[in-house]
Amino acid sequence: DTFNRWFEPENGLAAERVLAAAGYHVHHVQALDGGRPLCCGRTFLSVGLVDEARAEARRMVSALAPWVEAGVPIVGLEPACLLALRDEFHALLPGAETQALAERAMLFEEFLMREQAAGRLALALKPLAEKRALLHGHCHQKAFGVMGSVASALALVPELAVEAIESSCCGMAGAFGYEAGHYDVSMKMAEMSLLPAVRQAAGDTLIVADGTSCRHQVADGTGREAVHVARVLERALA
Repeated sequence: DTFNRWFEPENGLAAERVLAAAGYHVHHVQALDGGRPLCCGRTFLSVGLVDEARAEARRMVSALAPWVEAGVPIVGLEPACLLALRDEFHALLPGAETQALAERAMLFEEFLMREQAAGRLALALKPLAEKRALLHGHCHQKAFGVMGSVASALALVPELAVEAIESSCCGMAGAFGYEAGHYDVSMKMAEMSLLPAVRQAAGDTLIVADGTSCRHQVADGTGREAVHVARVLERALA
């Protein structure tokens, strides 16, 4: 996705290292026209630019079609982006292609836990110095009911106790919280439960959040770093 590609590439590198350690080969899909990187179009949809979002979806579907046809899992890191392939794409471009893509698209942690359930996951992990992790869920993860896979993926790390923060939206909501007119509302939402829980956490507690907006809200509101689950698993590689 655009955010992890350009702003936090360490997350993509971590995910690739974890998948490679588990024996998987990762392909980086490129646009068929050889142009700019692929985008889910979420940022267009968030401001009502439906035609532009549909054009982005069409580029993505075309590039992924051969992999989907071959039965290769389509794995992503940013919940808002990856889950667009499961939901909005089918609404923007109804048909068999987007339906097939929706069935193959999954978040990084969903893929790991699917492989674990099938008895195929061979991932050697060691304990970390940190023994507790606080987990904040991105709104899309909650809406799609996939928070369990994040907690389960973290629980693969030996001796790590995982606790979910009972929170609503972090308040950032894409670009919403960055706009001056929404700042006060954004911070009030964050202060309802998320930011106080992070502030109260011990210094050696991991703060985990898969959403880029969520991670930045935590950093701006508390000074603490929240990390993607892929980075936690990368650090735990044996």
